[in-house]
Amino acid sequence: QVQLVESGGGSVQAGGSLRLSCVVSGRTFSRYGMGWFRQAPVKEREFVATINWSGGNTYYADSVKGRFTISRDNAKNTVYLQMNSLKSEDTAVYYCAAGREMWTLPDSRDHAYWGQGTQVTVSS
Repeated sequence: QVQLVESGGGSVQAGGSLRLSCVVSGRTFSRYGMGWFRQAPVKEREFVATINWSGGNTYYADSVKGRFTISRDNAKNTVYLQMNSLKSEDTAVYYCAAGREMWTLPDSRDHAYWGQGTQVTVSS
């Protein structure tokens, strides 16, 4: 079965950085797009970033553009989210998601598999 396991979350001061990782098993990782989403308390899950199968195309939510970078290493079946210049409003549980096709839309419905989430807390 397909499994996604995130790591790298934690607590950081505003302005700091964190790098999230997500290891995928149970499918041919390099054939599918990947995404990151997040959910803050009492808010709906929202799109953060997406990357296509090769890593050659990426797309970001306006709220994180210029601060976050999504990347992937197909040899390691891993997708990353580098988060810089973190703000208190970035506090959320971050989820890794595996797409249904080579390129995923910024929509949770376009993702077939999800990780368990990793908490990111940014204090001001």
